[in-house]
Amino acid sequence: MTGFFAVHRATIDISALQPRGFKILLEILARNTVTVVEEPFVFDERQAGLSRADFQQGVRVVTQLAALRFGHLSGFVNIGAAGAVTNLLIMAGLQALGVWYIAAAIISAAVTIVGNFLLQERFDFRDLREPAASGCIRFARSFAFNGVEATVRTAVLWAVVETTTLPGIAMQAVLIGIGFMLRFFHHSQR
Repeated sequence: MTGFFAVHRATIDISALQPRGFKILLEILARNTVTVVEEPFVFDERQAGLSRADFQQGVRVVTQLAALRFGHLSGFVNIGAAGAVTNLLIMAGLQALGVWYIAAAIISAAVTIVGNFLLQERFDFRDLREPAASGCIRFARSFAFNGVEATVRTAVLWAVVETTTLPGIAMQAVLIGIGFMLRFFHHSQR
């Protein structure tokens, strides 16, 4: 994966490639059936310049591998899981401080909507198969859909908690799971 490789152009479908960064070989290997032959070599000490390899680059490579293997679902699940846990922790923390469960649900939803969007942008978890819209358009789409979903989820949370003995946090977890499935369906339609 050093970026030094050779291919017979006739063996790859160039139109199917949508590489991220400098990992085009990863795209070639994942999207084409090719015979791989390795020629080992030894790295020498770097004489000039700095390596671009860092933790964030490692996360991007792993994310790209997952997206190539599992498609749209991989990054979506990672961000969704992080957002769900964060949402529930914020809500529980606010309730422990005496904040009313509906106010806690609204605050935790607002924080996680923005946080999840920033995670998507930071680690570039968008689907590899289609070009991305501008950041402002992506944020507007994300905020509109997630805002409506959070509003409906909070209304349902209030209705269920006020008419049953189910605890707010448990109900919020169930509703977040349902919202995740709806959100995935919504995003997979684009």
